[in-house]
Amino acid sequence: MRLAKVAGPVLRRLPAETAHRAAINGLKIAPPAQAPSSDPRLAVEILGLKFPNPLGLAAGFDKNAEVPGAMLRLGFGFVEVGTVTPRPQPGNPKPRLFRIPQRCALINRMGFNNKGVDHLAAQLIRSRYTGIRGVSIGKNFDTPIENAHDDYVTCLRKVYALADYVAVNISSPNTVRLRELQGSGGLERLLGALIEERRVLQERYGRRVPLLIKIAPDLTSEQICALARDLRALEVDGVIATNTSTDRSAILNAPAAAEAGGLSGAPLHAMSVRVIAQLRAELGPSFPLIGVGGIVSAEHARETLRAGANLIQIYTGFTYRGPVLLEEIMQALSA
Repeated sequence: MRLAKVAGPVLRRLPAETAHRAAINGLKIAPPAQAPSSDPRLAVEILGLKFPNPLGLAAGFDKNAEVPGAMLRLGFGFVEVGTVTPRPQPGNPKPRLFRIPQRCALINRMGFNNKGVDHLAAQLIRSRYTGIRGVSIGKNFDTPIENAHDDYVTCLRKVYALADYVAVNISSPNTVRLRELQGSGGLERLLGALIEERRVLQERYGRRVPLLIKIAPDLTSEQICALARDLRALEVDGVIATNTSTDRSAILNAPAAAEAGGLSGAPLHAMSVRVIAQLRAELGPSFPLIGVGGIVSAEHARETLRAGANLIQIYTGFTYRGPVLLEEIMQALSA
Protein backbone atom coordinates (compact mmCIF):
# COMPACT_ATOMS: atom_id res chain seq x y z
CA MET A 1 0.00 0.00 0.00
CA ARG A 2 2.78 2.45 0.93
CA LEU A 3 4.73 1.63 -2.26
CA ALA A 4 1.63 2.21 -4.37
CA LYS A 5 1.13 5.64 -2.80
CA VAL A 6 4.72 6.64 -3.52
CA ALA A 7 4.61 5.37 -7.11
CA GLY A 8 1.46 7.30 -8.01
CA PRO A 9 3.03 10.73 -8.68
CA VAL A 10 5.80 9.11 -10.74
CA LEU A 11 3.36 7.15 -12.90
CA ARG A 12 1.30 10.25 -13.64
CA ARG A 13 4.32 11.79 -15.34
CA LEU A 14 4.38 8.96 -17.91
CA PRO A 15 2.10 8.57 -20.95
CA ALA A 16 -1.15 6.99 -19.80
CA GLU A 17 -0.71 3.53 -21.32
CA THR A 18 2.98 3.38 -20.37
CA ALA A 19 2.03 4.25 -16.78
CA HIS A 20 -0.57 1.50 -16.72
CA ARG A 21 1.94 -1.10 -17.92
CA ALA A 22 4.46 0.10 -15.36
CA ALA A 23 1.87 -0.18 -12.59
CA ILE A 24 1.05 -3.77 -13.55
CA ASN A 25 4.75 -4.69 -13.67
CA GLY A 26 5.34 -3.06 -10.30
CA LEU A 27 2.48 -4.96 -8.71
CA LYS A 28 3.86 -8.23 -10.12
CA ILE A 29 7.20 -7.80 -8.33
CA ALA A 30 6.03 -6.06 -5.16
CA PRO A 31 6.47 -8.14 -1.98
CA PRO A 32 3.22 -9.84 -0.94
CA ALA A 33 1.36 -7.79 1.65
CA GLN A 34 -1.24 -8.77 4.18
CA ALA A 35 -4.66 -7.64 3.00
CA PRO A 36 -6.26 -5.07 5.32
CA SER A 37 -9.13 -6.58 7.25
CA SER A 38 -12.56 -5.42 6.14
CA ASP A 39 -15.13 -4.18 8.60
CA PRO A 40 -17.39 -7.26 9.01
CA ARG A 41 -20.41 -4.95 8.82
CA LEU A 42 -19.53 -4.25 5.18
CA ALA A 43 -19.84 -7.87 4.04
CA VAL A 44 -22.39 -8.40 1.25
CA GLU A 45 -24.05 -11.71 0.38
CA ILE A 46 -25.33 -11.73 -3.17
CA LEU A 47 -25.09 -13.90 -6.30
CA GLY A 48 -24.57 -16.86 -3.98
CA LEU A 49 -21.24 -15.32 -2.89
CA LYS A 50 -20.07 -13.56 0.26
CA PHE A 51 -18.12 -10.41 -0.55
CA PRO A 52 -15.94 -9.17 2.35
CA ASN A 53 -16.80 -5.61 1.32
CA PRO A 54 -18.74 -4.05 -1.57
CA LEU A 55 -15.81 -2.35 -3.31
CA GLY A 56 -14.40 -4.07 -6.40
CA LEU A 57 -11.88 -3.37 -9.14
CA ALA A 58 -13.58 -3.01 -12.52
CA ALA A 59 -12.59 -4.89 -15.67
CA GLY A 60 -10.00 -3.22 -17.87
CA PHE A 61 -7.29 -2.67 -15.29
CA ASP A 62 -6.02 -6.25 -15.25
CA LYS A 63 -6.95 -7.50 -18.71
CA ASN A 64 -4.81 -10.64 -18.61
CA ALA A 65 -5.23 -11.61 -14.94
CA GLU A 66 -1.65 -10.73 -14.10
CA VAL A 67 -2.21 -9.23 -10.63
CA PRO A 68 -5.60 -10.23 -9.18
CA GLY A 69 -3.97 -11.32 -5.91
CA ALA A 70 -2.07 -8.07 -5.55
CA MET A 71 -5.25 -6.06 -6.06
CA LEU A 72 -7.18 -8.14 -3.55
CA ARG A 73 -4.38 -7.58 -1.06
CA LEU A 74 -4.81 -3.82 -1.46
CA GLY A 75 -8.23 -4.23 0.13
CA PHE A 76 -10.65 -4.72 -2.77
CA GLY A 77 -13.56 -6.97 -1.89
CA PHE A 78 -13.46 -8.51 -5.37
CA VAL A 79 -11.60 -8.14 -8.65
CA GLU A 80 -12.90 -8.44 -12.22
CA VAL A 81 -10.27 -9.37 -14.82
CA GLY A 82 -10.49 -9.04 -18.61
CA THR A 83 -12.18 -8.22 -20.91
CA VAL A 84 -10.83 -11.34 -22.60
CA THR A 85 -11.52 -12.68 -26.11
CA PRO A 86 -11.11 -16.20 -27.54
CA ARG A 87 -8.01 -15.27 -29.56
CA PRO A 88 -5.24 -12.81 -28.64
CA GLN A 89 -5.60 -9.42 -30.27
CA PRO A 90 -3.54 -6.21 -30.12
CA GLY A 91 -6.46 -3.81 -29.85
CA ASN A 92 -6.71 -0.51 -31.65
CA PRO A 93 -3.71 1.52 -32.88
CA LYS A 94 -1.86 3.71 -30.38
CA PRO A 95 -2.27 6.28 -28.95
CA ARG A 96 -5.55 5.03 -27.54
CA LEU A 97 -5.67 6.21 -23.92
CA PHE A 98 -6.01 9.90 -23.05
CA ARG A 99 -6.02 11.63 -19.68
CA ILE A 100 -8.29 14.55 -18.79
CA PRO A 101 -6.81 15.32 -15.36
CA GLN A 102 -8.81 18.48 -14.72
CA ARG A 103 -11.97 16.33 -14.74
CA CYS A 104 -10.44 13.17 -13.25
CA ALA A 105 -11.40 11.42 -16.48
CA LEU A 106 -10.04 9.23 -19.26
CA ILE A 107 -10.94 8.52 -22.85
CA ASN A 108 -9.93 5.10 -24.09
CA ARG A 109 -10.30 3.24 -27.36
CA MET A 110 -8.24 0.21 -26.34
CA GLY A 111 -10.36 -2.29 -28.25
CA PHE A 112 -10.16 -5.40 -26.05
CA ASN A 113 -6.37 -5.72 -26.30
CA ASN A 114 -5.52 -8.97 -24.51
CA LYS A 115 -3.50 -12.18 -24.78
CA GLY A 116 -6.49 -14.46 -25.28
CA VAL A 117 -8.61 -16.59 -23.03
CA ASP A 118 -6.15 -19.51 -22.81
CA HIS A 119 -3.48 -17.19 -21.41
CA LEU A 120 -5.90 -15.65 -18.92
CA ALA A 121 -7.06 -19.08 -17.76
CA ALA A 122 -3.46 -20.17 -17.22
CA GLN A 123 -2.83 -17.02 -15.18
CA LEU A 124 -5.82 -17.70 -12.95
CA ILE A 125 -4.69 -21.29 -12.40
CA ARG A 126 -1.27 -20.03 -11.27
CA SER A 127 -2.74 -17.41 -8.96
CA ARG A 128 -2.72 -18.77 -5.43
CA TYR A 129 -4.47 -15.91 -3.64
CA THR A 130 -8.03 -16.65 -2.65
CA GLY A 131 -10.72 -14.06 -3.13
CA ILE A 132 -13.71 -13.35 -5.34
CA ARG A 133 -12.70 -13.08 -8.98
CA GLY A 134 -14.98 -12.16 -11.85
CA VAL A 135 -14.02 -12.61 -15.49
CA SER A 136 -15.25 -10.22 -18.19
CA ILE A 137 -15.69 -11.84 -21.60
CA GLY A 138 -16.09 -10.37 -25.09
CA LYS A 139 -15.76 -11.11 -28.79
CA ASN A 140 -12.82 -10.75 -31.14
CA PHE A 141 -12.94 -7.63 -33.32
CA ASP A 142 -13.14 -9.62 -36.56
CA THR A 143 -15.91 -11.99 -35.50
CA PRO A 144 -19.13 -11.00 -37.32
CA ILE A 145 -21.76 -9.70 -34.94
CA GLU A 146 -24.10 -12.48 -36.11
CA ASN A 147 -21.60 -15.02 -34.74
CA ALA A 148 -20.70 -13.14 -31.58
CA HIS A 149 -22.39 -15.74 -29.37
CA ASP A 150 -19.80 -18.32 -30.48
CA ASP A 151 -16.97 -16.17 -29.05
CA TYR A 152 -18.75 -15.59 -25.76
CA VAL A 153 -19.56 -19.29 -25.37
CA THR A 154 -15.91 -20.18 -26.07
CA CYS A 155 -14.75 -17.82 -23.34
CA LEU A 156 -17.38 -19.01 -20.87
CA ARG A 157 -16.36 -22.61 -21.41
CA LYS A 158 -12.69 -21.87 -20.72
CA VAL A 159 -13.08 -19.68 -17.62
CA TYR A 160 -16.09 -21.34 -16.01
CA ALA A 161 -14.16 -23.46 -13.52
CA LEU A 162 -11.91 -20.53 -12.56
CA ALA A 163 -14.39 -17.66 -12.13
CA ASP A 164 -16.69 -16.77 -9.26
CA TYR A 165 -18.88 -14.89 -11.73
CA VAL A 166 -18.72 -14.09 -15.44
CA ALA A 167 -19.45 -10.62 -16.83
CA VAL A 168 -20.72 -10.50 -20.42
CA ASN A 169 -19.38 -7.27 -21.91
CA ILE A 170 -21.80 -6.12 -24.62
CA SER A 171 -21.31 -2.40 -24.14
CA SER A 172 -17.76 -1.35 -25.01
CA PRO A 173 -17.92 1.43 -27.62
CA ASN A 174 -14.53 0.38 -29.01
CA THR A 175 -15.54 -2.82 -30.83
CA VAL A 176 -17.59 -2.15 -33.95
CA ARG A 177 -21.32 -3.01 -33.60
CA LEU A 178 -20.84 -4.59 -30.15
CA ARG A 179 -23.52 -2.44 -28.54
CA GLU A 180 -26.09 -3.87 -30.93
CA LEU A 181 -26.11 -6.91 -28.65
CA GLN A 182 -27.95 -4.83 -26.03
CA GLY A 183 -31.07 -4.89 -28.24
CA SER A 184 -33.73 -7.53 -27.74
CA GLY A 185 -32.84 -9.76 -30.71
CA GLY A 186 -29.09 -9.76 -30.11
CA LEU A 187 -29.46 -10.11 -26.36
CA GLU A 188 -31.84 -13.05 -26.59
CA ARG A 189 -29.60 -14.90 -29.06
CA LEU A 190 -26.47 -14.28 -27.03
CA LEU A 191 -27.85 -15.04 -23.59
CA GLY A 192 -29.77 -18.04 -24.87
CA ALA A 193 -26.51 -19.58 -26.08
CA LEU A 194 -24.66 -18.71 -22.86
CA ILE A 195 -27.39 -20.01 -20.57
CA GLU A 196 -27.61 -23.27 -22.50
CA GLU A 197 -23.82 -23.68 -22.25
CA ARG A 198 -23.94 -22.88 -18.55
CA ARG A 199 -26.41 -25.73 -17.98
CA VAL A 200 -23.88 -28.13 -19.51
CA LEU A 201 -20.99 -26.66 -17.50
CA GLN A 202 -22.98 -26.63 -14.27
CA GLU A 203 -23.62 -30.34 -14.66
CA ARG A 204 -19.95 -30.99 -15.41
CA TYR A 205 -18.45 -28.95 -12.57
CA GLY A 206 -21.21 -29.21 -9.97
CA ARG A 207 -21.44 -25.44 -9.46
CA ARG A 208 -23.52 -22.65 -10.93
CA VAL A 209 -21.46 -19.60 -11.93
CA PRO A 210 -23.51 -16.37 -12.04
CA LEU A 211 -23.81 -14.58 -15.41
CA LEU A 212 -24.01 -10.79 -15.42
CA ILE A 213 -24.24 -8.41 -18.37
CA LYS A 214 -22.41 -5.08 -18.55
CA ILE A 215 -24.41 -2.30 -20.17
CA ALA A 216 -23.77 1.20 -21.52
CA PRO A 217 -24.61 4.49 -19.77
CA ASP A 218 -25.92 5.96 -23.04
CA LEU A 219 -29.18 4.01 -23.10
CA THR A 220 -32.40 6.04 -23.13
CA SER A 221 -35.07 5.51 -20.50
CA GLU A 222 -37.12 3.60 -23.06
CA GLN A 223 -34.16 1.34 -23.88
CA ILE A 224 -33.52 0.67 -20.19
CA CYS A 225 -37.18 -0.24 -19.73
CA ALA A 226 -37.04 -2.66 -22.68
CA LEU A 227 -33.78 -4.12 -21.39
CA ALA A 228 -35.32 -4.70 -17.98
CA ARG A 229 -38.19 -6.61 -19.59
CA ASP A 230 -35.69 -8.81 -21.43
CA LEU A 231 -33.71 -9.43 -18.25
CA ARG A 232 -36.80 -10.52 -16.36
CA ALA A 233 -37.57 -13.05 -19.11
CA LEU A 234 -34.03 -14.45 -19.29
CA GLU A 235 -31.95 -16.28 -16.69
CA VAL A 236 -29.53 -13.42 -16.08
CA ASP A 237 -28.16 -13.20 -12.55
CA GLY A 238 -27.29 -9.51 -12.48
CA VAL A 239 -26.26 -6.33 -14.28
CA ILE A 240 -23.09 -4.25 -14.19
CA ALA A 241 -23.97 -0.61 -14.85
CA THR A 242 -22.21 1.01 -16.55
CA ASN A 243 -19.46 0.89 -19.16
CA THR A 244 -17.84 4.00 -20.68
CA SER A 245 -19.79 6.67 -22.56
CA THR A 246 -19.61 8.20 -26.03
CA ASP A 247 -21.28 11.38 -24.75
CA ARG A 248 -18.89 14.35 -24.67
CA SER A 249 -21.27 17.03 -23.35
CA ALA A 250 -19.53 17.14 -19.97
CA ILE A 251 -16.03 17.69 -21.38
CA LEU A 252 -16.58 19.89 -24.44
CA ASN A 253 -13.66 22.20 -23.63
CA ALA A 254 -11.15 19.46 -22.81
CA PRO A 255 -8.28 19.02 -25.31
CA ALA A 256 -8.99 15.29 -25.62
CA ALA A 257 -12.74 15.69 -26.13
CA ALA A 258 -12.45 15.10 -29.87
CA GLU A 259 -10.74 11.72 -29.41
CA ALA A 260 -12.83 8.68 -30.29
CA GLY A 261 -13.47 6.13 -27.56
CA GLY A 262 -15.24 5.70 -24.27
CA LEU A 263 -15.30 8.36 -21.55
CA SER A 264 -14.78 7.26 -17.96
CA GLY A 265 -14.17 9.04 -14.68
CA ALA A 266 -16.02 11.78 -12.83
CA PRO A 267 -18.12 13.05 -15.79
CA LEU A 268 -19.65 9.57 -16.10
CA HIS A 269 -20.98 9.45 -12.53
CA ALA A 270 -24.35 11.13 -13.05
CA MET A 271 -25.07 9.03 -16.15
CA SER A 272 -24.24 5.81 -14.34
CA VAL A 273 -26.37 6.69 -11.30
CA ARG A 274 -29.33 7.49 -13.57
CA VAL A 275 -29.14 4.05 -15.20
CA ILE A 276 -28.71 2.25 -11.87
CA ALA A 277 -31.68 4.04 -10.30
CA GLN A 278 -33.96 3.20 -13.21
CA LEU A 279 -32.83 -0.42 -13.31
CA ARG A 280 -33.52 -0.75 -9.60
CA ALA A 281 -37.00 0.70 -10.06
CA GLU A 282 -37.70 -1.58 -13.03
CA LEU A 283 -36.19 -4.80 -11.65
CA GLY A 284 -37.22 -4.58 -8.01
CA PRO A 285 -35.28 -4.70 -4.74
CA SER A 286 -33.74 -8.17 -5.00
CA PHE A 287 -32.11 -8.08 -8.47
CA PRO A 288 -28.28 -7.90 -8.15
CA LEU A 289 -26.73 -4.70 -9.49
CA ILE A 290 -23.06 -3.73 -9.57
CA GLY A 291 -22.57 0.02 -9.93
CA VAL A 292 -19.53 1.37 -11.76
CA GLY A 293 -18.81 4.64 -13.47
CA GLY A 294 -17.29 7.87 -12.23
CA ILE A 295 -16.66 6.86 -8.63
CA VAL A 296 -13.72 9.09 -7.75
CA SER A 297 -14.66 9.91 -4.15
CA ALA A 298 -16.33 8.41 -1.11
CA GLU A 299 -19.42 10.52 -1.75
CA HIS A 300 -19.68 9.12 -5.28
CA ALA A 301 -19.49 5.62 -3.80
CA ARG A 302 -22.31 6.40 -1.37
CA GLU A 303 -24.45 7.94 -4.13
CA THR A 304 -24.03 4.85 -6.31
CA LEU A 305 -25.07 2.59 -3.46
CA ARG A 306 -28.01 4.83 -2.61
CA ALA A 307 -29.15 4.66 -6.26
CA GLY A 308 -29.61 0.92 -5.82
CA ALA A 309 -26.26 -0.81 -6.40
CA ASN A 310 -25.46 -3.79 -4.18
CA LEU A 311 -21.76 -3.63 -5.02
CA ILE A 312 -19.56 -0.97 -6.60
CA GLN A 313 -16.44 -0.97 -8.77
CA ILE A 314 -13.75 1.60 -9.49
CA TYR A 315 -11.08 1.97 -12.16
CA THR A 316 -10.43 5.50 -13.44
CA GLY A 317 -10.63 6.98 -9.95
CA PHE A 318 -8.11 4.39 -8.82
CA THR A 319 -5.70 5.29 -11.63
CA TYR A 320 -5.76 8.92 -10.49
CA ARG A 321 -5.93 8.55 -6.73
CA GLY A 322 -4.54 5.08 -6.04
CA PRO A 323 -5.00 3.27 -2.71
CA VAL A 324 -6.00 6.55 -1.03
CA LEU A 325 -9.37 6.22 -2.77
CA LEU A 326 -9.85 2.71 -1.39
CA GLU A 327 -9.11 3.91 2.14
CA GLU A 328 -11.43 6.88 1.78
CA ILE A 329 -14.33 4.76 0.53
CA MET A 330 -13.89 2.02 3.09
CA GLN A 331 -13.69 4.51 5.98
CA ALA A 332 -16.80 6.33 4.76
CA LEU A 333 -18.80 3.12 4.37
CA SER A 334 -17.74 1.90 7.81
CA ALA A 335 -18.77 5.24 9.32
